[in-house]
Amino acid sequence: MEILGLSLPLLALFVSFGFMVGVLFGFFGMGGSFLITPTLLILDYPASVAIGSGLAFYFGTSVIAVLKHYDIGQVDYKLGAILFVVLSVGIELGSRLVFALEALGIAELVTGIAYIVLLAGIGALFLRRAYNLEDDGNDADDADDADDSDDENPAIGQKIQSYNVPPMISLTSGGRASVWTISGAGGGVGLVSGLIGVGGGFIRMPAIHYLIGTPLTAAVGTSLFAGLFSGAFGTFTYGMSGSVDLTVVSLLLVGSALGAKIGSAATTIVEENDVIVYFGLMMVFASIGIALSELSDWLGTGSLEVVSVFLLVGSSFFVAAMILYQVVQQTGSDESHAQTTLDGGD
Repeated sequence: MEILGLSLPLLALFVSFGFMVGVLFGFFGMGGSFLITPTLLILDYPASVAIGSGLAFYFGTSVIAVLKHYDIGQVDYKLGAILFVVLSVGIELGSRLVFALEALGIAELVTGIAYIVLLAGIGALFLRRAYNLEDDGNDADDADDADDSDDENPAIGQKIQSYNVPPMISLTSGGRASVWTISGAGGGVGLVSGLIGVGGGFIRMPAIHYLIGTPLTAAVGTSLFAGLFSGAFGTFTYGMSGSVDLTVVSLLLVGSALGAKIGSAATTIVEENDVIVYFGLMMVFASIGIALSELSDWLGTGSLEVVSVFLLVGSSFFVAAMILYQVVQQTGSDESHAQTTLDGGD
């Protein structure tokens, strides 16, 4: 039996997969194109359709997640607008660099290595920060609320914010940042995105958090907003050439509509240290998965490609499940506390 031209198992797969990616998207502010595209390729969709459908899904989920983050006040629109402009410039420069590398015959090698190093480096950075936060928590249990507020920003972000290089703008999340810092961070992310051919959410969110110095929850919401327009442009470009499978995208969005809302809401429930650990682990496993994929291409064997996709998709499913578990656990704890308060009230 088929519905919309797809078998029931495949239909269920797309809806559940969309839900999982939606949770991650709303939680981390990353589009999931590095999950959607390789999965569609494994299912024998043409490369152009896999990329175009991934971008269309990214755009649709961006709208859902940005609206949710807006509801809880986690989007800095001024910062996001500046980032969008410099991101676009960086992406254009990155694409030109790719053409230059292609002329030298080393484009695939450079982009593959860049992808692996970036994912592993970002993952290691977040895991190191989680370790430091845990040590700080053990050594400073008596810290006051002001100190806790300062700890929302990483030390490097606080240091960069301390430099007063005009023009400066006020951040919605608090503090001020130089337009030059924002331009440098956004332009660098755009350059890398154009070089390795991804939306850049997994780079953009850490850059906003570490280099510009916004709290993690605000970095997620602003990253989503900054990437919204690039997703729209990419969807339009591929859609005009007929490279967007609307059936697949619609099914993915059905699942992600709920997943993105849960993921966005979870950023206010899950401990920051847990957020950092989950993101770091996912980046490290994704790096290993991409490395195995590159090795598979070099050796000409398909078995490593299967392991690569398993690491990419499996680790993401695990992280999404852990986020949902934390939400359910916290919600149950809050309900239990509320009931105890009512029962013991005067």
